[in-house]
Amino acid sequence: MTTTGTAGALSQLWRPDKDQSRPPLLQGEVYRPDILAVIERTIDALRPALRTLSDKIHARPELRFEEHYAHDEYTDFMETQGFVVRRHYLLDTAWIATYTHHGPKANVKGTRPVMLGVNSEMDALPGIGHACGHNLIGIAGVAVACAAKAAMETLGIDGKVVLLGTPGEEGGSGKVRLLEKGAYEGLDVCLMCHPAPGPPHAASLSSSLAVLQRQVDYTGHTAHAGLSPWEGQNALDAAVLAYTNVGLLRQQIKPTHRVHGVFGGQDWAPNSLCDQSCIRWYVRAPTTKEVFGTAARVKGCFEYANGPLPESRLMEDLSFVRAAATASGCTMNISYETLRNELVQNKALGEEFADVFRKRYGEIDYEWGIAGASTDFVRFASRFPSTVPTVPGGGNHTRDFTCAVSTDAAHEACYDVSKALAHVGMRVLTDAAFLTRVKAAFEADKKKRGD
Repeated sequence: MTTTGTAGALSQLWRPDKDQSRPPLLQGEVYRPDILAVIERTIDALRPALRTLSDKIHARPELRFEEHYAHDEYTDFMETQGFVVRRHYLLDTAWIATYTHHGPKANVKGTRPVMLGVNSEMDALPGIGHACGHNLIGIAGVAVACAAKAAMETLGIDGKVVLLGTPGEEGGSGKVRLLEKGAYEGLDVCLMCHPAPGPPHAASLSSSLAVLQRQVDYTGHTAHAGLSPWEGQNALDAAVLAYTNVGLLRQQIKPTHRVHGVFGGQDWAPNSLCDQSCIRWYVRAPTTKEVFGTAARVKGCFEYANGPLPESRLMEDLSFVRAAATASGCTMNISYETLRNELVQNKALGEEFADVFRKRYGEIDYEWGIAGASTDFVRFASRFPSTVPTVPGGGNHTRDFTCAVSTDAAHEACYDVSKALAHVGMRVLTDAAFLTRVKAAFEADKKKRGD
């Protein structure tokens, strides 16, 4: 097992300039080898088409909720694979593709098919394109759904597979919006994967952080900066002070917590006091409870960036906001954009995934993956990050990672993880006892979080 941040751990990461062979595989039989054989044949046959689809999406990056090209490419592709497709599903750039196999239990009164859900993300990042690898996430969802359909058809397995095209993950909480609109209703399990740096030929079962996203708007009054600055209230000063206050606060938050943000505005000029500014902040922590605790302290940095502290709050936030007490007196509005809970991998699904992956494709990692990031895929089931080769300093949300997720090695890793993920999904459809364990683990996690 690697340890994040150490020199030894970094030397174990998958690098594109090193010949890092596949590790020894675990010996033993997997669940239903006949199902896995169909899955592997199907995804192997789809490799050229999946690569073409990925390359198209990678070459045309689109920001959150603007994924019109990706929407059309994915829906066209799924229609050619025999799925029933609904375009613009609940959100303008979301879509859904379904396939139902009516096996021998289909006509039994009171029964419904087990429903397997899969996600395909689509959006990119401003200025750096697909630096989070959503081109790979997208085709992985397609591969899992197509492989499940083939296994159901070939082996006469009753069930339903639902592939959701989910827009706006990067700051838009697209899946949460779809959840609130009923897109996930009826699904027994929902699966997906995500690329990240890590050891060679590995898949990670790490979790991810909870995050609270906030936007703070300051409103002041313009004035000529040279002629009569005393007549204005500078909203830029308020934003700068809040940013500085948070910087001081970071010294006293736990090392497992993260606070980061950006600020800006419109129609700014050096010879005028700014009458408006906007600052967007993310507060992350291992649990939702911890996020709220740190977020309350961050809020103090915002609230009193414009004037003196009330006496009741003096001791609580004095070290962060004393200097801000002489600021311009702008008005402030805080909008709570969204909360994303921490991701906890489902124990039963994770163990099944680890079993097939270690026996067929590579090793399992518990340190890397998306452990320090957050996701809008938190109220469903499991998300398994796959590792891809990248350069030092070239992790997620870097230009180097944009290049990494377009390589042959990254696509090979994507196909491996897709096969294992599809096999887990097919066990959900074919093993009632396993599905019971999955749901019990899900309820146990909810109880532990206090949901």
